[in-house]
Amino acid sequence: MAVPWLRILDAVIGVTDLARSRRIASVSKSAEGGPPLPAGLETRLAGVVVAALREAFDRDSRRLELEREQMEEDRRRAERALQLELLRQAADREVTRLRAIAGMAVVIWLGSLFIVLRVASVASRVVVGFGWLLLLGGIAAAFNGQASVADSLTRERASTSDAGFIALWLTIAGIALVALAALL
Repeated sequence: MAVPWLRILDAVIGVTDLARSRRIASVSKSAEGGPPLPAGLETRLAGVVVAALREAFDRDSRRLELEREQMEEDRRRAERALQLELLRQAADREVTRLRAIAGMAVVIWLGSLFIVLRVASVASRVVVGFGWLLLLGGIAAAFNGQASVADSLTRERASTSDAGFIALWLTIAGIALVALAALL
């Protein structure tokens, strides 16, 4: 006849589980019902736990405050970078305008050389000469305006220079005199 080994093994395992569970139950009952801790020790342990929690909360609040300050500083830095970028763009526009005025004055001045060769009257040549002076003044004022814009950019403030305004009107007056000389 065959021996039922699996049933025997299962019965042995069941008995050991039963013994272990009773042993664990008796150990846990003795731990619960063991000698009570002195009242002073419980108070000290509670104080240590409260102090540790308070220190952790203080550390976290300091960390959060530092993070807030860092975010505020980053925001201020970003605003400053935006202001500087807007200032740089305004200066670029002004310098481009002044370069256009200077280029126009140079082209008109060179073009008026052909008018001087064509006109024979002294009055026309005198008017062209005054036109040339105004055009040269416009060129000089445009270069001065570019330097002024560069200087104001280094001081971090946007400004349109008076030299740019003067350059524009000197160039316009020079163009008008050269045109008048061509008509004479």
